[in-house]
Amino acid sequence: MTYTANLWKLYVFRFFSSLIPAYVIERLYWEERGMTIQMVVYTEIIYAITIVLLEVPTGIIADKWGRRHLLVLSALLGCAEFLILVYATEFWHFALVVFLAGISRSASSGAENALLYDTLLLQGRAADFERQLGRLNACDFLSAMLAALCGSWLASRFGLELNYWISLGSAGIALLVSLLLIEPPCGSSLKASPSSEPSSDPSLEPSDPEQHAPSFREYVTVSLRFFGANPGLRLVLLTGMITGTAVGFIDEFWQLYANRLELPVVYFGVLSAGLMVMRLPGNLLAHALLRRFRYRTLLLSVLLASTAGFAVLAASPSYAGLPAMLVICLFSGVMEPLASGYLHHRIDSSMRATMDSFQSLGLNAVHILAGLGFGYCSTRFDIFGGYGFLALLCGVFLLWFLAAARRIEG
Repeated sequence: MTYTANLWKLYVFRFFSSLIPAYVIERLYWEERGMTIQMVVYTEIIYAITIVLLEVPTGIIADKWGRRHLLVLSALLGCAEFLILVYATEFWHFALVVFLAGISRSASSGAENALLYDTLLLQGRAADFERQLGRLNACDFLSAMLAALCGSWLASRFGLELNYWISLGSAGIALLVSLLLIEPPCGSSLKASPSSEPSSDPSLEPSDPEQHAPSFREYVTVSLRFFGANPGLRLVLLTGMITGTAVGFIDEFWQLYANRLELPVVYFGVLSAGLMVMRLPGNLLAHALLRRFRYRTLLLSVLLASTAGFAVLAASPSYAGLPAMLVICLFSGVMEPLASGYLHHRIDSSMRATMDSFQSLGLNAVHILAGLGFGYCSTRFDIFGGYGFLALLCGVFLLWFLAAARRIEG
C-alpha cells in the first residue's frame, strides 16, 4: 500500500480546516453577542484546561488505535462548533463551543504531526519533516488569508453571521477529506527507548501485532522519563510554549487592538492577512535556516523580537503598534517547525503522537497561567495592559534562556 497520497490529502485537509472567514471577525461577533474581554479569557482558560486534560490521553489513543480516527473526530467537532456559534447568545453557549474546540484540538494536534512524520518515514524522507511541516503551515496561512480577506468584505456588506455559515461549509469539506486519509503502521515498539539523538534510520518496521499492547501508564511513564533525560529538548519546547502562547494572544485579540485604534472593519482582512504573511518565511525557510544558524541563535532571536514587540504594543496605543505585531509574527513563524522537528527527530514512532501531545499539553498549561495575568491586566488597563504583561513574561524567560542555552544541542 502506498502512503504518498496522505501528503496531498493533508494539504487539502489543512486548507479547508483554515478556510474559516468567521475568524477575522470572531471577537467582534462575540462582543456583539455580549462577550466581554474577561469572559473571552474565561473561555480561553476553559479551552486550555480541556486540552490539558485530554491532550495526552488522545495522543495515546492515536498511537494505540490510529491517528486517522482522531483527525476524523477533530473535523466532526469542528463542524459542530460553527453550527452552535450561529445560534449562540449566552456565555454557556460559547463555553460549550470552546470545550468542543479543545477536544477537537487535542484529537488532532499529536495525530496530525505523527501521521505526517510516519508517512515521510515510510518513504525514507524523515529528514524532510521540517520542510513539509513548514509547507503545511504555509498552506494553513494562505487559506486563512484568503478567508480573512473575503471574510472582512463579506462582514462589511452582509453582516457577521454569514461568515459562520460559510465556515460551517468549509469545515464539512475538511471532514470529508479526513475520511480519505490512510493510516500508516506504527514504528518500532514501545520497548525501543526513544533516542536522545536524531534518528538516521530512514524507516521503521511496523509493530508486531502479536506483541503485548502497552498500557496508558506505560506510555506516560516512558514519555516522562524521556523528557526528564533531555534538558536541551525541554528548553527548546519550553521556548516554543512561551513564544507560542504570546503570539497566540495576538491571534486572539488583535481585532480588539485594531478596534481600539478605530481601524475600519473593512481593513481587518488586510491586517489579518499581513499577520499571516509575515509567518510564511519562517515556516518555509526553517529547514534552510538550520543549515546556517544554531538552534540557540534562532530561538534567542525569536525571544528578543517577542519581548521588544510586545513592549511596543503596550507602550504605543497607536498605529505604531501594528508594525510591532508584524515583527513578532515574522520571527515567530520559525518556531513551530524548529520545536517540532527537534522533538520528532529524537523520538520513536510508536510514541510519536503521545510525545507530540505532551508538547501541546505544555503549551496550553502555559496558556492557562499566562491567560490569568493577561486577563487581569486587560481588565485594568484594556488590551494594551494585557500585551504589557506578555512583554514582561517574554523578558523574564529571555533572561532564564540566556543562562540555560548551553544545554541545547546543535
